[in-house]
Amino acid sequence: MNRSTRRGFLRNSIPVGLAALTGASLRPIAAWADPIGLPIGIQLYTVRGVIQSDTPETLKQLHKIGYREVETAGFGKYTAKEFGQLIKDAGLSCPSAHLQLNTSDLGPAFESAHALGASYATSSSLSAAPRVSQPTPSVGATSTPPSAQRQRSALGLEGFKKLAAQMNDIGVKANAAGLQYAYHNHDLEFEKMPDGGFGYDILLNETDKSLVKFEIDCGWMVVGGASPVEYMKSHPGRFRMLHIKDFKAMPAAGERPAGSELGAGFIDYKAIFAEGKEAGIQHIFAEQEGPYTKPEMESAQIDYAYLHSFS
Repeated sequence: MNRSTRRGFLRNSIPVGLAALTGASLRPIAAWADPIGLPIGIQLYTVRGVIQSDTPETLKQLHKIGYREVETAGFGKYTAKEFGQLIKDAGLSCPSAHLQLNTSDLGPAFESAHALGASYATSSSLSAAPRVSQPTPSVGATSTPPSAQRQRSALGLEGFKKLAAQMNDIGVKANAAGLQYAYHNHDLEFEKMPDGGFGYDILLNETDKSLVKFEIDCGWMVVGGASPVEYMKSHPGRFRMLHIKDFKAMPAAGERPAGSELGAGFIDYKAIFAEGKEAGIQHIFAEQEGPYTKPEMESAQIDYAYLHSFS
């Protein structure tokens, strides 16, 4: 999910009738079996259409599928406190909240995290320049349209150093507020640096190990040309959460990769899950990018079933 869509999907997405997407085929699956031995979570961006239409029922249906944790990316028409109560009412918990932290006053964002019961205040991109935002293709789209092509501004060595300094500042403030800051990657962090490494390496090496943790978006990291397994091995203690995401194929230059249900793309998760157990991963969240070829709740069930199959 890119920065602008992650921040605003609940507010801007087109309402979709939940009843049409949650028929008799929506079957509950055992909730406590997953590839790392943790409750399975879902980033709510995955169901961005139906949750706008009926937030309480969507959350209940996610619990019925078997999800036990959610990660937020906006609150729609609700306050953070109201949204947090809906999560609790559905039998779910919210350990991590994606928040707008690219601002001088972080107090309101941290208050939202506490209202949700989250311990992680998570963000992506910040002052970095991600791909140009494009509308997510609708249900039924079968290919990535030309409009999904994206451009990206190179940050360069100094840009990544500035980003690391900003992350340290957020980490200090989050810690003072009783929260842990975590940074979520896309593929822009894997810009090659003059020494042959990635910009992501600067973010890891120039941030405080205790104040700044990382949430690996495994799909975007692989698309960026890097290995979640190798990063977890080489930087013990830095990674606390994983986004489990799949793509249909590696994109051509200048094109956005087309998302898929978990298991229908090219990301190999067997080794990632094995290393995640060793690395001390605390939370995993299924997440899906467009274009969707199935209704969102059906995709959410497929994603859960894929994770459950590793148990």
